[in-house]
Amino acid sequence: MAAEAAAHAAQVNALKASGVIVRLEIADWLKILERTERPLVVIGVGGVFKKHNQYLTSYRGLAFFATSKDTIVLPPRCEIVQAKSIAIPDV
Repeated sequence: MAAEAAAHAAQVNALKASGVIVRLEIADWLKILERTERPLVVIGVGGVFKKHNQYLTSYRGLAFFATSKDTIVLPPRCEIVQAKSIAIPDV
């Protein structure tokens, strides 16, 4: 029981540290990207057994995250930051 409470507290603290992260399907994430004139996009690679591309951007104070097995072609207006990985807490 104490281990469960500690794990839950760790997840809550991770969420507080990272802010609000909204997970979307890649099609919905691209719709958010369309709303921004010059979006900053962080791209990473995740997965242990099956690698996938990770995409992160912000809009109106929220962070939007999506994954895709395929590489997405981003609009040229995007400023891109290539990350080694993106760590998103599971809550």
